[in-house]
Amino acid sequence: MKTMSFDFKSRRSMISARRGMVGASNPLAAQTGLDILRQGGNAADAAVATSAMMNVTDPASCGIGGDCFALYYDAASGQVSALNGSGRAPAALRLETVRDLGWRKMNPRHAHSVTVPGAARGWHDLLERHGTMTLAEVLPDAIHYASEGYPTSPVAGYRWQQAGAFLRSAANSEEYLPGGAPPKAGQVMRLPGLAASLRAIAEGGSEAFYTGPIAEAIIKSLQEQGSVMTLDDLKSHQSTWDDPIQTDYRGLTIYECPPNGQGLTALIALNIAEQFELGALAWDSPQRLHLMVESMRLAWADAHEYIADMRRADVPVDRLLSKDYAAERAGHISSTYAMDPPPTPGELPGGEDTIYLSVVDGAGNACSFIKSLYMGYGVGIVAKGTGIWLQNRGAGFSLRPGHRNALAPGKRPYHTIIPGLALKDGQLWASFGVMGGFMQPQGHFQVISAMVDDDLNPQEALNRPRWMIKNGDPGGNLLIEEGTPFKTLADLAERGHRIQPESGLGRGNFGRGQIIRWDADQGVMHGGSEPRADGQIAAF
Repeated sequence: MKTMSFDFKSRRSMISARRGMVGASNPLAAQTGLDILRQGGNAADAAVATSAMMNVTDPASCGIGGDCFALYYDAASGQVSALNGSGRAPAALRLETVRDLGWRKMNPRHAHSVTVPGAARGWHDLLERHGTMTLAEVLPDAIHYASEGYPTSPVAGYRWQQAGAFLRSAANSEEYLPGGAPPKAGQVMRLPGLAASLRAIAEGGSEAFYTGPIAEAIIKSLQEQGSVMTLDDLKSHQSTWDDPIQTDYRGLTIYECPPNGQGLTALIALNIAEQFELGALAWDSPQRLHLMVESMRLAWADAHEYIADMRRADVPVDRLLSKDYAAERAGHISSTYAMDPPPTPGELPGGEDTIYLSVVDGAGNACSFIKSLYMGYGVGIVAKGTGIWLQNRGAGFSLRPGHRNALAPGKRPYHTIIPGLALKDGQLWASFGVMGGFMQPQGHFQVISAMVDDDLNPQEALNRPRWMIKNGDPGGNLLIEEGTPFKTLADLAERGHRIQPESGLGRGNFGRGQIIRWDADQGVMHGGSEPRADGQIAAF
């Protein structure tokens, strides 16, 4: 098989359907969700089934050893609910514990960075509140493919090859090294340990993850690597249902999950950018990109300062999302030059391995769902015999005493993963998301602007070249994807932006998204899938 060229140019057309649609970054996963819709399941049922299949086909990015968030639009009531399926720091892990080790920042590859995995409980809670099916009914495809095998997809295969050295050094990773090496694109991969774990959850519900043999394997494997997590930490875990946060952008209401997620960042950027007539400017003009980038820099400055577990810290969401605050922040933007100095950054970690999926069913219900291990293969520990990679979300904590996001027992860390929803006149308009660490709010900002300011369809919005402020650092380099005119790059550099062009493999930095638009008048859904990934829109 030839080496991948990673030519991300897309000739895909938008997909349209009426009865149901699933967007995911692996075709087998999208088709699994579609099968659930064909069986009569709704958007929640299909989302969990698709998520489970993504655990099998992209275990570097997601799994039941990680966390999940979801936004759900209920067509009958017109209400949007937000599921926070993220875990908390162990009860015995204190700031002093890691500072005594000499750490200035959390070590993302140490067992202390593992928070309680929330995804399995999140699956259960999403089905319990909004679904019509059980875990036993939505997990068979994931169990089958984990047990019987599936061909590794091209982008995933490339990433597995790149992670070969790390996989060999990871704890209990034998299942992921068939023949002693990571799989190549097209190679059939079998994951019997993961299949057994998924089968146990199908038979025993999410309790089979948080108690019993799976829980014991998680705690034993973590404690062998120095963690202080206990069985009580797992047993006491609960998801939470929250009121979503929202803002209006040129006639649309954009919804995000509240902090500890970073969706607030996207809404702040949209509010600031709304002060400018972006639609009057060409999408690739220096002035358009300058105004959007400066809006994003200001949003990042606020994210560094404020985003934290709202149950443990004061986060002034109403103030940050007010239009008066947006106008005040927009006043800091020069029409000509980049801010110098840029807004002062606080502390944020890295990490980019995530999956996003979107489902809309024939009744117009929508589930915008995201799940992650945080960094590739999480902390680098598999719970022995289970096939479950464990996340390293605790790396999202600050170790600065007094910071809103400082590590504390039972606290949730700053979270990068964010699903998005948009309503117009109280009806569903779009279920959308762009995965990839600190690209996520920047991706939300850019695809919403593309669809609203430029009237692009979902596929066109995803195809458009993107930019990214590196690592969410307000003073960081501006990465710009191949396809943006050189003249624009030169002009932005003259304005004071530190330009870093990206092409080839570097284009994977710009995230991977799925978008489903809903035409309420026609009862038709229109979908687009990321050209930078292996995925597709599956519909009927």
